[in-house]
Amino acid sequence: MDSQADMGMGCVRVEERVLAAFGGLVQAPTRFEAGRDVSGGGVLWALPGLLANGLLHRQAECFELPKGFYGVVHVLLLMGFLALARIKSLERLRFEAPGEWGHLLGLDRIPEVHTLRAKLGQMARGPQVESWSASLSQQWMEQAPELAGRLYLDGHVRVYHGHQTPLPKRYVAREKLCLRGTTDYWINDRDGRPFFVVNTAANPGLIAVLRQEIIPRLLKEVPHQPKEEELLADRYRFRFVMIFDREGYSPELFAELWGQRIAAQTYRKGTLEDWPVAGFQEYEVVLPHGEKQRMKLAERGVWLGQKLWVREIRLLGGDGHQTAVVSTDFKSDLVQIARQMFSRWAQENWFKYMIEHFGLESLVTYQLEPVSETTRVVNPAARTLGSQIKSQAAQLSRRRAEYGAGELAGPLGVEVAEEYQSRQTKLRQTIESLEKEVAILKQKRREIPSHLTLGELPPAERFQQFSRARKHLVDTIKMVAYRAETALAMSLRQHMSRTDDARALLREIFVSAADLCPDETAGTLTVNLHHLSNACSDQLAAKMAEELNATETIFPGTKLRMLFKLVSD
Repeated sequence: MDSQADMGMGCVRVEERVLAAFGGLVQAPTRFEAGRDVSGGGVLWALPGLLANGLLHRQAECFELPKGFYGVVHVLLLMGFLALARIKSLERLRFEAPGEWGHLLGLDRIPEVHTLRAKLGQMARGPQVESWSASLSQQWMEQAPELAGRLYLDGHVRVYHGHQTPLPKRYVAREKLCLRGTTDYWINDRDGRPFFVVNTAANPGLIAVLRQEIIPRLLKEVPHQPKEEELLADRYRFRFVMIFDREGYSPELFAELWGQRIAAQTYRKGTLEDWPVAGFQEYEVVLPHGEKQRMKLAERGVWLGQKLWVREIRLLGGDGHQTAVVSTDFKSDLVQIARQMFSRWAQENWFKYMIEHFGLESLVTYQLEPVSETTRVVNPAARTLGSQIKSQAAQLSRRRAEYGAGELAGPLGVEVAEEYQSRQTKLRQTIESLEKEVAILKQKRREIPSHLTLGELPPAERFQQFSRARKHLVDTIKMVAYRAETALAMSLRQHMSRTDDARALLREIFVSAADLCPDETAGTLTVNLHHLSNACSDQLAAKMAEELNATETIFPGTKLRMLFKLVSD
């Protein structure tokens, strides 16, 4: 029936589609039909998690689409299912069966790629995406206020290899190269779950983004902050803690944050003198997922940049190396400080997992939009001079080392004094020439500004940015999908001896076939999941089905209560 439909593959609701084409239909009704062996039907088992984590939260207030066949709910559900089924880019939909996916939404087929892109673009117009994302972030923080009080901040570069716009270069740690791209700054909890993201086309740096965008937002959104009288009564009490890497190390920033009674924590920069080993004591540190680790820790109070008194906690490694952490959290003990700092791996693991499984770095849209001409960017001429200075300075260092070694060793073997003196003279001349070149380059660099506004750049160096609103919308949906998967994984781990396999089992469930059995009389939609790879997985899926059935989830747009079962033999 799908292949022989007159209006295209899977388009069997002819009357509704004709009505939609002439503006007579607000959106197609969700109507399920019985289906056997529906590909990827197992992703419906994630629906309770998606709804519980806010996929349709305030969707009627924040989004609106013109009259047509597909509505806002259809688009949001589809994008959530695609993320969990590991369809990492919209282009991949060209190779998916539209009719099979349509059955999962209660439709005849899903939209084509260009239609889905258009719908996302219409939903991303105006400030509604920011409003929806902020509302979700607040909801997640309210659900876990103990996690919202200790926030992790880190930047992630999305590399761009295309040629549509010359995005500025930035250092990519995982590639150890300077590449073109945009930088996203993510706020996560200690378990790695995201709250929100800030995107920057021209990267001003973590400290600037923290000051200008993140802190003002957190002051409004973090729940259960102490009142002013409580802060006055306790000089060491703080609103919340920000934890970040060395990029955010700044005594000025620490003092500024503490002026707002915000605690900060990071690794200490600089060459530090080792503390006596006898001052370290061994403690048992419990990490976020229950792992226990023995750490040798020591603590002192120090003046940071002669601006602020802070706590310094050091970890003594097995090789004798001391890792220094500074913090203005004066309420927690040193074990808690160590646990907070050395749990940053959860956010790093989250980046890795999202890139591999959710296509975090995939390009959502090719639509460009202008960047404000007042945006400050690195001066390309200053960057070029800096690169030249670095190259010449490296040559100068090598020549000086070669000359010094020659002076110490004197003539070698049968080498006569004249040859030795000639070689050393040439080296001295080369060193003097390089010193002059480096001095000239440094003088040139001092004479030009290190930063310019975008409007001051040469036309060839000016750039645009990809649509931030559309990208933000898709990123937020992926956050919801990840949180839904995390909630299901935490539920599964209660029944597993190898808890690390929970997400792998969920990935298998999400791509497994299922039978759909709607019953309008009983008001139920039964999703019969096909058997998994082994009996143990089937047993775990059966326990998961019991918990999902207890949620009594109603499929959006219908009155059907969802039932989750395994196919009977």
